[in-house]
Amino acid sequence: MTSRHSRHSRHIEFEHLHNFRDLGGYRSADGRTVAWGRLYRADSLGKLRGADWERFLALDIRTVIDLRYPWEIEAKGRVPEADRFTYANLSIEHRPYDQAEIDPEIDPWRYLADRAAEVTEDGVEEIRQAVELIADGPGPTVFHCTSGKDRTGLIAAFVLTLLGVPEEEILADFALTELAAARLTADWHAANPGRTLRWPAYGRAPAALLALVLADLTTRYGSPAAYLTDRVGITAATAESLRSRLLTA
Repeated sequence: MTSRHSRHSRHIEFEHLHNFRDLGGYRSADGRTVAWGRLYRADSLGKLRGADWERFLALDIRTVIDLRYPWEIEAKGRVPEADRFTYANLSIEHRPYDQAEIDPEIDPWRYLADRAAEVTEDGVEEIRQAVELIADGPGPTVFHCTSGKDRTGLIAAFVLTLLGVPEEEILADFALTELAAARLTADWHAANPGRTLRWPAYGRAPAALLALVLADLTTRYGSPAAYLTDRVGITAATAESLRSRLLTA
């Protein structure tokens, strides 16, 4: 795997996963940098098999956080050999919806931002548990949902916020999913033969979407950071553990 994963590669190539990324390299407000090889974000690890599985094991990951609904895991599978990891299923979304069936006439980013707002209210307990596990569980750690886009994108944004990464970098990280959109859409078509994909924005994750989500949190709580402390309940100790684990000089 070393030939595919240098110290400074953000995208880690797999055959069946399309959106597996290292969160290292971002600069914090205090001048430190998020360390490489300690925290990853991904699409569904239920797709791991064969050479992909060997590549995954080479990352020496110790903790897997699965953000999907239990029924998604039942249908699509979880990470292989889950017992070898500290594994947690923390479903941060509580109101399911089918992105393939979204009305193509509505504003897609406002619609998804409204769904994200539901997650930020409904899922506070699971969001807190996910951040605490990233801060204090065995590392390295990966968190994922189905496409590694919306739910995964929220957790990534919250962790990077707690690490003091500037918002413009957080938005840019979110938008990297755009590079995987075509393959995520192809996966949907392969898994849903005979169905019509009504929504032209399926698989998309532009920075404008997360900007709306963070602006909504600022309106409601004063800032995304205040939301994390005041609403989610992230303690100063958890935030310091997160920084100690993930930031390097």
